[in-house]
Amino acid sequence: MRLHALIGPPTCFNTEMGLLKAALRLGICGLILLVAARCFAQETVFNVPSGDTLDRGKVYGELDVTYRPSDSLKSFTPRVVAGIGHRVEVGVNVNGVVASGVNQTAITPTIKWKAYDGGNNGWAFFVGDNVFFPVQNRVYDVGTWTYAEFTRSWKTNTRLTFGGYYASRNVFASGQRGGGQFAMEQGVGKKLTLAADWFTGNNSVGYATPGVIFKLTKKLTGYMSYQIGNSGVREGNHQALAEIGWNFN
Repeated sequence: MRLHALIGPPTCFNTEMGLLKAALRLGICGLILLVAARCFAQETVFNVPSGDTLDRGKVYGELDVTYRPSDSLKSFTPRVVAGIGHRVEVGVNVNGVVASGVNQTAITPTIKWKAYDGGNNGWAFFVGDNVFFPVQNRVYDVGTWTYAEFTRSWKTNTRLTFGGYYASRNVFASGQRGGGQFAMEQGVGKKLTLAADWFTGNNSVGYATPGVIFKLTKKLTGYMSYQIGNSGVREGNHQALAEIGWNFN
């Protein structure tokens, strides 16, 4: 925690400057999201990148909300993703926005490439990267989460995902981290999918997350899940995760 000096300009000036800075931050974040929606986050099961990539010109937006019962902490992650062709999608997330806690906001450009599509054999291979640029309460200048994963799909509307990740210092934990990332999806009819994903490791993404995905309309998708920590569950390391997604075209 950083402490600020008590001596400074008059309170009203501090308040006005604080509001101005907040407005500038919101304006910058909004501009980035608008630009991303037009020209370039990536689709996920819940947290693990999914075996889907958007077609060229397709745009998808999403808002993720978590709630941790142990301390009532809430977090919000808006994201937008677009297909740019050649089985590539790119986008941006705004990470680290919390209520009743310390914001560590980061603007996070993302890219995911389906490097191999086996078609009828059901196999696909993906690589991707998320680059973190902290803009609030910074503890590092830039970070990365890089991954590679395979998916296997069956005609029973079942899909498995398995792969590995690397995260640089202070992105998932105080040091560099590596581990596995896994997911399972089972379609039930045309509108409901039972799903779960899991990151290994004792860090900020080290959760098993079971839940459901439901298609509300042609454009609107809802996600409901619960994240269970790989450690510290009795101490409160678990939280609800809800997501709402919208296909713009």
